[in-house]
Amino acid sequence: MSKVACQYAIIRFAPYVETGEFANVGILLMASKVRFFGFRLQARRYKRIAGFFEELDSKLYREAIHALKDELERIHWVLKANGFDRRRSANDIEFAKQLFSEIVRPRESILRFSDPGVVLTDDPEEKLQELFSFYVERSFVTKQYQETILEDGVRKWLNNARIGDRFQRLTIGDEDYQATFPFVEQIDQKPVKAIKPLHLAQGQPSKIMEHGAAWLFRVNELKHRARLPENVLFTVSGPEDKDERRQRAFTDIVGRLEDTGVEVTEYVNRQRILEFAAT
Repeated sequence: MSKVACQYAIIRFAPYVETGEFANVGILLMASKVRFFGFRLQARRYKRIAGFFEELDSKLYREAIHALKDELERIHWVLKANGFDRRRSANDIEFAKQLFSEIVRPRESILRFSDPGVVLTDDPEEKLQELFSFYVERSFVTKQYQETILEDGVRKWLNNARIGDRFQRLTIGDEDYQATFPFVEQIDQKPVKAIKPLHLAQGQPSKIMEHGAAWLFRVNELKHRARLPENVLFTVSGPEDKDERRQRAFTDIVGRLEDTGVEVTEYVNRQRILEFAAT
């Protein structure tokens, strides 16, 4: 199949006109030549959105997404009536392009569209999923990148609480084994408290287990060598969906970390993190 040109736009959730902040929540894609109109919306895994706009009622997001879904489905039927239905011989390509332009035009709404782009592909359905994975699910993000984001969040909270200067990135251990924690408090040059943000939301259960087990080993090894600080807190981010296998892997790793004597709390539990840090 030869490549076809697809128009696409990123769907953005922007509840505050005053700040202009937004989160990517969907993709709209149309290939008028081959009569394709499709969209993907973040309708279920919206924990990240709720966390970004934490003071906003998540019900507002859910209602807006469902309303947009209904509207885009209605538009799809309009396109089918004007040629996108493959049972029809005529296909009004110009009408389709004009309708796409009307859909994505700038307007005052909490769900908005980015400036449209054009991409070539031999499979519009596959390209739609690829764009959704990149712009919404952020498939380019590695666990190291994710943990950098988590660390930045914790650092911001500590600085806002005016206790950030008590913590520093530090490598703990002896001459034969060491592990680096991003937040360590020392008293008389001795590490007494450590905080480690830990990303445990990988796409496969085995990846969750492997990354968690790496830190489980580090904790046990430092403990065996009497180098583990007395107080250690892991702030974890887990799977946002209800996939049983991923949730089971996450719960297993969290339980095994707790069995070592360290404390584990959800990354979003800012109050507990600050209580631990300030005590």
